[in-house]
Amino acid sequence: MEGQVLSHQRDGDVLVVRMDDGKANALSPAMLEALDGAMAEAEANAKALVLTGRPGRFCAGFDLKIMMSGFEHATALVRQGAKVLMRLYMHPQPVVIACSGHALAGGALVVLCGDHRVGTQGDFRIGLNEVAIGMPLPILAHELARDRLDPRHFTSATLMAEQMSPELAVAAGYLDETAAADAVMDTALAKARQLAELPAQPYKLTKRSIRRRTVDHILATVEDNIREFTIG
Repeated sequence: MEGQVLSHQRDGDVLVVRMDDGKANALSPAMLEALDGAMAEAEANAKALVLTGRPGRFCAGFDLKIMMSGFEHATALVRQGAKVLMRLYMHPQPVVIACSGHALAGGALVVLCGDHRVGTQGDFRIGLNEVAIGMPLPILAHELARDRLDPRHFTSATLMAEQMSPELAVAAGYLDETAAADAVMDTALAKARQLAELPAQPYKLTKRSIRRRTVDHILATVEDNIREFTIG
């Protein structure tokens, strides 16, 4: 258990991590710290990781109360979030996302960080809605989107803040497949077990090689990006 916002348990070689703050699973400092701890637990005691949320709510993104509470608090949260999300993106083991419902803003970024993403069928929305709610899209978001989304959907997903159904999210590249609500976890676990059978060191090194350029660029420019948005 990692506090009150996240829990984890072993299922064979897979560590199942469940975000549940009783609300919308916002990326608060506590949630980000718990995610960081869960990744360390997976590295120590598992071969793959499945990340999911509450039924109907995967993750609502960065905690808006903190984001609106002043520049210092907001920038600290973005810095912490960038580090944790980049660690998730570069996690050396297979990471499978079981997207249990809505995944907006930072929640969509968590989805993008997965190696394989299974979405829940139904009336759910996935997307980077920052521009639509009056916030510029940070480099953390649009560079992850550039890495993972189909280029034909990149502009609508970022600049136009399109929120997508699970089916459209597959076409755009947020998700790899969808499943019924009662089958999402079984589908994700089956994929994680399959990926866990791949040789660990080649998997780790190949992931690092594929994603290092994007991660290095995001971490090197996040501070300038924060200042740019502040001045702008």
